[in-house]
Amino acid sequence: MTRGGHATTAPTGEFGLIQRVTARLGTAPTTLVGPGDDAALVSASDGRVLASCDVLVDGRHFRTDWCSATDVGHRAAAANLADIAAMGGVPTALLVSLCLPRDHDPRWAEQLADGLAAECEAVGAAVVGGDLSAGPVITVAVTALGDLRGRPPVLRSGARPGDVVAMVGRIGQAAAGYTVLSRGFRSPKALVEAYRRPAVPYWAGPAAAELGATAMIDVSDGLLADVGHVAEASRVGIDIRRDVFEVTQPMADAAAALGVDPYDWVLTGGDDHPLVATFPPTVSLPEPWLVIGRVTEGSGVTVDGRRYTEGPAGWDHFR
Repeated sequence: MTRGGHATTAPTGEFGLIQRVTARLGTAPTTLVGPGDDAALVSASDGRVLASCDVLVDGRHFRTDWCSATDVGHRAAAANLADIAAMGGVPTALLVSLCLPRDHDPRWAEQLADGLAAECEAVGAAVVGGDLSAGPVITVAVTALGDLRGRPPVLRSGARPGDVVAMVGRIGQAAAGYTVLSRGFRSPKALVEAYRRPAVPYWAGPAAAELGATAMIDVSDGLLADVGHVAEASRVGIDIRRDVFEVTQPMADAAAALGVDPYDWVLTGGDDHPLVATFPPTVSLPEPWLVIGRVTEGSGVTVDGRRYTEGPAGWDHFR
């Protein structure tokens, strides 16, 4: 059966589509039993398992006219793998559930699998199972598993006054890409591609744990909003320095063309998934860690000593 000149999932059937998708997923050393049984079996070297989940809904978290299915696979995997890294862990596996309209091209699911598999391969993980269902809206639900390898987890609640706040990874570029796309443009290409595919510094999570990080978080919804979670959990204040952030030339060009302050993307934009951690002031941080602020007495987040009043501090799904 075809619709609009392309095949649909209906004649393929659930199990046929599952076979087509799982054939593209690959494996990892931590996968002891992968897709095909009632449950997967994943090794955890120290007997503890990190777990995190996220959901992406068409029209809310991505748009199929902005992103290919492969892009969505990268985005869905990155959002969850970054959460494992932010606890100081090493990602080991993903479980992925997909709802797809019956009249949708089954190749979309295959290309989604390609993106998931490629992002997992970057960290030595694999998609080990999941579920498939028909539904009116494309929905991708992902659960990530990870291994601490004997280390204690790095929580949001450990920051102390006097700690430095440091970040690794790009920031503001995905938000700039989102703005460009939402205005109907497709350039600068660097910003659009940053929105479509995150470049997450997964290695930095375990590295921060080894360096003695006191708290850590993945910036998915906006720097000020997410650092605010650390401040609240740790019962401290955090002051961010605006002048330490680089505004790339594509960001500057897009901001000038669109009449936007590029620092709004830096401070409140999401989807880049850099890692932000707090460290005792005695820790010598190697490159590419960038010190972006300090932990203070008090509560809440400030920018250069002042409350941010230019708008929302980050993304809120229900606002």
